[in-house]
Amino acid sequence: MSLSLPNARELAPTPLCEMLGCRYPLILAGMGGVSRHELVIAVTEAGGFGFLGMVREPLALIRSEVAKVRQGTYRPFGVNLIPAGTDPQLLSQQIDLCIELRVPVVCLFWDVIPEVIATLRAAGILVVHQIGSVDDALAAQQAGVDALIVQGVEAGGHVRGRQKLEELLASVLLVARVPVAAAGGITDGRDVARILEQGAQAAVLGTAMIATDESFAHDYHKQRLVQAQACDTVLTEDFHINWPPHAAVRVLENSATHREHGSPCDGARIVIGEEEGRPIYLFSTDSPLRSMTGDYEAMALYAGMGVGGITAVEPAARRMARIVAEAVQARRMTAPPQELSSPVCYAGEFEREARQAVIARLDELLEAERAGARVTMETARQAPNAPLRDLIDAVHRDEVKWCVMLGHAIRELDATPSSRTGTFYEKAMAIADIHERLAFLNRGQGWVARKLRELLPLVNDPAIEQNLTEMLVAHEVNIDNVNAWRENGGSCAAR
Repeated sequence: MSLSLPNARELAPTPLCEMLGCRYPLILAGMGGVSRHELVIAVTEAGGFGFLGMVREPLALIRSEVAKVRQGTYRPFGVNLIPAGTDPQLLSQQIDLCIELRVPVVCLFWDVIPEVIATLRAAGILVVHQIGSVDDALAAQQAGVDALIVQGVEAGGHVRGRQKLEELLASVLLVARVPVAAAGGITDGRDVARILEQGAQAAVLGTAMIATDESFAHDYHKQRLVQAQACDTVLTEDFHINWPPHAAVRVLENSATHREHGSPCDGARIVIGEEEGRPIYLFSTDSPLRSMTGDYEAMALYAGMGVGGITAVEPAARRMARIVAEAVQARRMTAPPQELSSPVCYAGEFEREARQAVIARLDELLEAERAGARVTMETARQAPNAPLRDLIDAVHRDEVKWCVMLGHAIRELDATPSSRTGTFYEKAMAIADIHERLAFLNRGQGWVARKLRELLPLVNDPAIEQNLTEMLVAHEVNIDNVNAWRENGGSCAAR
């Protein structure tokens, strides 16, 4: 089914769209089993970008699905793989096949494995990595990824992090050097407009696209989504077979989550379904697909917290068109009014100049804190012992916290935060000796404290002033902690 989408200047392509080769900043999540060629074709033909969900899939299926996508559309597409959930030998074969088939983009998830990223990029494949924390974002960037997907805890399916999307996106945007997309609870155009306004370059659609005609999900799963609300979802580790331990998923509550079939920790393998001769076990990560038979109610019914916005199963193109139209309307409604200036209103001009001076100083601090966050993250990994690692981790958590606060403060003043990283990062990381680098880090903390003391008298906003005061105190504490560690010969952990 073909629908014409609105000519939406307000939803113009972002740099990430240009990288991926799509018209709209809408990405189909590479949902294992669900995102197959029919859905990928429908989304890409509607102007979005689609990932085939090929997690743990046999090579013959990947080859077939890629061929069918290319038969149905000339537009770029991607393949989603998850190393942590795949046998290493199969993963190696999957990567080789993606290279052989010249797949344009590969999306990875869960653990950041630099060797996998390097292999794909060396073959000319764009690599997108879905992450659930700032540390994951920094590690993925260091490994050379081309773009990031920030997944909030509201997401359906496997959930890497534990922060709400808005909070995590704000944190990652402050350390990002590559384009960033956002995932988690996004089901309509208002959600899309909100995350674009926050600074993401695309929205990732999962649950919203399961409940479409082209999705490979079973009709039972689709109808349960239509009937559900956010309160019907639960984040649980019950569905664990086929995945590493302690990997939480967000699903609809059912007889399995209510423990009506016993405990998932019993260790017994109970068959509740079949897919082309393959057994489907109770508490496995398999969700109901068209190709399956069995007790669908007891399977993993993946659903994000935006599920309440899904009221019908419909063609993917129609859902895409509605989301685009809603996003355009939402962005029009939130566009700031044009500010009219008066040549005789010098007081307003002076106030604007003062505000710009504060914004410039906040941006300067933000660049420094972003550099500090990267230095401490990488230095903690090199720490030779646990006490030192704990000390540096404490400083790192503070750096990330103040990055977020500074970004919010700049936005409160109607400005866009800088995306640059201060030169402190390169200078610090050029120091090989970890003790000398800590001393350099402390001097950087002292520079920030001095800048904060200079800035505080210029700030008129009470909330920003309070946050900056807390930031100053935290830096003074960190300086004392590092000095105490150095004075005690490296035997004193952070207080």
